[in-house]
Amino acid sequence: MQDVSTLVAQAREGRPRAVARLISLVEGASPQLREVMAALAPLAGNAYVVGLTGSPGVGKSTSTSALVTAYRKQGKRVGVLAVDPSSPFSGGALLGDRVRMSEHASDPGVYIRSMATRGHLGGLAWAAPQAIRVLDAAGCEVILVETVGVGQSEVEIASQADTSVVLLAPGMGDGIQAAKAGILEIGDVYVVNKADRDGADATARELNHMLGLGESRGPGDWRPPIVKTVAARQEGVDEVVEALEKHRAWMEERGVLAERRRARAAHEVETIAVTALRRRIGDLHGDRRLDALAERIVAGRLDPYRAADELIEGLTGN
Repeated sequence: MQDVSTLVAQAREGRPRAVARLISLVEGASPQLREVMAALAPLAGNAYVVGLTGSPGVGKSTSTSALVTAYRKQGKRVGVLAVDPSSPFSGGALLGDRVRMSEHASDPGVYIRSMATRGHLGGLAWAAPQAIRVLDAAGCEVILVETVGVGQSEVEIASQADTSVVLLAPGMGDGIQAAKAGILEIGDVYVVNKADRDGADATARELNHMLGLGESRGPGDWRPPIVKTVAARQEGVDEVVEALEKHRAWMEERGVLAERRRARAAHEVETIAVTALRRRIGDLHGDRRLDALAERIVAGRLDPYRAADELIEGLTGN
């Protein structure tokens, strides 16, 4: 067992090993997780969380690395949570974004962590909210969360980030993909990366057209900007940062940022509660109470909804 208070104090000092150990406790659903979250709660809530999503191949990792460079030029401490597909054998992250962002590896002002989805379908690791809190409490002023890029499910990033960035690239059928994945509803900033390729202007025009079709905004509402970049050459990245800062200022002015963070906290509490309840129900397999309810359903003396109510009442004591 590790001393949580010592780890938290070391993480606050910017020691990467302590941050890594805390996130490992989160990922492993350690028995100390409750203690970790209790210690971090009063220290978190200051970081600006930016989610980056998009189809595979649009340059999410390159764009994330470019944003790290831009924010470091401003002197800000940056945390990166790069969510990768899981290995079917070890359950670990397959791609390992720290390899792709090696230029920042020796920078003490940058912390990069690859996390595996572990089968979670939303493009994020189930432990992502707690890992974000660790980075926040460790003093990261900006946290970049890069998702797997899983098409239909990538919209989940909107529930975890203050600002969601959707990346597209020319020549990848992104217009159709955007309509399919519902990303027109979740993007706060759109980035057409690899803008040095043929078709970049057409992709931006098509995206602008689709945003206009789906628009139901009133006066003063946020209109997502479309920024063209060549992230590999750091071109257009400062404009992305400027768009992010404008969106943050807009949210703070209208109370949207606080509302998003409250919704995120509510979603996290709900997820923890449902997970705990599901675990308790799973422990009932073979339990006489569950068998008795099943027998009454088969005999026609009870319907499954009432049986579920009785089961929940029994588990919660209500």
